[in-house]
Amino acid sequence: MLVEEIMKTEVITLPPTATIAEALQLLQDNKIRHIPIVNDDYHVIGIVSDRDVRDASPSILLDVSDNQELENEIQTIMSSPVITIHPLDFVEEIARVFYDKEIASLPVVSNNKLVGIVTEKDMLYTLIQLTGTHVQSSLIEVKVPDVPGNIPKVTEIFGKRKVNIASVLVYPYKKDPKFKILVFRIQTMNPNPIIQDLREAGYQLMWPNNIPEPKV
Repeated sequence: MLVEEIMKTEVITLPPTATIAEALQLLQDNKIRHIPIVNDDYHVIGIVSDRDVRDASPSILLDVSDNQELENEIQTIMSSPVITIHPLDFVEEIARVFYDKEIASLPVVSNNKLVGIVTEKDMLYTLIQLTGTHVQSSLIEVKVPDVPGNIPKVTEIFGKRKVNIASVLVYPYKKDPKFKILVFRIQTMNPNPIIQDLREAGYQLMWPNNIPEPKV
């Protein structure tokens, strides 16, 4: 999945000469947490977060008759330079940028101009979509040797039951690197026939537990 598929294209921005008070008002009115700061050519030259604005605002405990700090220009508190991404970057790769840099939003730039923004919330929603948890489904985890061809062999069992697969994830089995865990979300509320087929085929299920329920 590409960044251009999940980014917001209507981005609220400010020039560097805008005041902190203007930024505060925009953050509150639009319920956003970050404002990219752009110049006349729409180049990203900084970014301001709600925390930056909050830290720069006078304390409500202070007995002051005016709020001179709020009239300072936003460029005095903006973060610069700014980490940016491209519309054709892969979402899975920019997730690592969010994690490594511990940031909450990334402006999207094409031809040196701001074209969008991606936030932590956008990433979380995308993860929900990629894992199939946004649709009614059942989850099955299968432990398989880490060798080529295992995914088609397992999915063939699903195909015989004509069960639609909402998503497939693969992750290493931490206790033994020679194995992987295949995580399937299937669009059926009764996965028992598939579970039985997998067990009869000799596959070890991590979820549901591989031990069959006792017959009553």
